[in-house]
Amino acid sequence: MAIDRRKQIIEAATSSFSLYGYKATTIDQVAKLANVGKGTIYTFFKNKEELFDEIINGLIIEMKAVANEAVSHSDSFYENVHRALYRLLEFRKQHQLTIKLSQEARDIGTPAVVEVMEKLELAILNFIKDKVVLAIKKGEIKECDPEITAFIMMKLYIALIFDWEKKHKPLGKAELSQLFEFYIFKGLST
Repeated sequence: MAIDRRKQIIEAATSSFSLYGYKATTIDQVAKLANVGKGTIYTFFKNKEELFDEIINGLIIEMKAVANEAVSHSDSFYENVHRALYRLLEFRKQHQLTIKLSQEARDIGTPAVVEVMEKLELAILNFIKDKVVLAIKKGEIKECDPEITAFIMMKLYIALIFDWEKKHKPLGKAELSQLFEFYIFKGLST
């Protein structure tokens, strides 16, 4: 059975980035974890940055799959967006690599990591924006700016899942759903 060295390197690098962060991970560490020589890594990737990009692109593909699995064509726009956002943010919250990268971006501000976190956020925003555009076309929601609407939806979810929990009891999925429906779909008007 042939060993897939490239896959082995990617798995080792993912593990190292998850444990130590981007800045503290070295090609030497990855080589030790993958049980390969540094030269083997360089046959597949020019440098640490290219290896990191490969991992992040895989992560984005995985996140899109999680979001798409949450969407059911028989459900309403509201139900689909709520479910997809919830699963995406839970994915980010539970995935060790995104946790470590979020910490590094916040605490150290490593430029490559800040850029990657923005890339992940943009992937989520584009997913939501596409669903907003489709919902407008179907007449499920009013005409609106899809990009701003996607931004507001995502930021509301982030605030309710991550920021709220810093000083309050975490909200359950049903509570999140009710709040999201209230503020996004019903509004405060009497």
